[in-house]
Amino acid sequence: MVDLTTEYLGLKLKNPLVPSASPLSRSVESARALEDAGAAALVMYSLFEEDLRGDAMDMERSLIDHAIAQAAAAGMNAQHFRYRSGLDLYLEQIAALKSSLEIPVIASLNGVDMTDWVAAGRQLEQAGADALELNVYYIAADAAQTPESIEGRFIYLLNSLRAAVSLPITMKVSPYFCALPSFLQKLEANGAGAVVLFNRFFQPDIDLDTLSLSDQHLLSGPSERLLAMRWISLLYGRTGLKLAASGGVFTWQDSVKMLLSGADVVHMTSALLQYGPGRLSETLAGITAWMEEKQFATLDAFRGRLSQQAAADTSALTREGYVMLLDNYATRSEDA
Repeated sequence: MVDLTTEYLGLKLKNPLVPSASPLSRSVESARALEDAGAAALVMYSLFEEDLRGDAMDMERSLIDHAIAQAAAAGMNAQHFRYRSGLDLYLEQIAALKSSLEIPVIASLNGVDMTDWVAAGRQLEQAGADALELNVYYIAADAAQTPESIEGRFIYLLNSLRAAVSLPITMKVSPYFCALPSFLQKLEANGAGAVVLFNRFFQPDIDLDTLSLSDQHLLSGPSERLLAMRWISLLYGRTGLKLAASGGVFTWQDSVKMLLSGADVVHMTSALLQYGPGRLSETLAGITAWMEEKQFATLDAFRGRLSQQAAADTSALTREGYVMLLDNYATRSEDA
């Protein structure tokens, strides 16, 4: 019997499959279906910075409206009301998931600055979250910003949360840093326990009939796994951060490739939204059968075997592989 256990953010997980942030965690029933299908942990849907700001404005408007209503109804008792913010609902969902599931629950914060995040982080910890995933969804489109200032934004946010909570923190980052390994060293030095490679920026299309931007492409595709797979292979053994693969994982083959590259856990979202929780059990069965065929008793027996550090031939990860591919393609074209 093969052993699929792995470690991530100080948590011992029964296998490497972790559904990432999605609407599936908004329902206790769908979250339980993920657990029953084999999920080793669950990343909750994201609590967005905009939600926290919107809650504050909604509260202010509600208080003003309430005060006006009280003044108009002088001499009458005001009706009691309780405002339930997006953060309130999120905290309630953490508590509901923790009471219903046996697997760890990882809270997800998504934003770009410090507005209310430290206070929110404390409350997420108090509500029972096992870890925090910090998704700094930031597109650096301002030419006045320097690479140092952009990295500093991430470090400042991480430091502020690290000082406020004792939970392990993973940073979900984009592939667009000019020196990614150096940046990850800084994240590790400032208290991150893991990194998710990569977050996926929304990519609008153009509608030629209406001459407007369209928003039809939300889910990832299988080809997107190649970017994370390559970077995990380059980083494995060169960082103390745990490595989570995210983007384009649809099958057990995709998952095994991520593990061979060096991933500690593998996130799945789009595949689960398209095919349902059963895709998790199918993926686990495929990984198990492959390990038995290859006679690997544990994940560590093959994890990172095709990383740059361990593989016998790593030319495919470098410029050399690119040049060879072009040369071979030209030769095949001429022969044809």
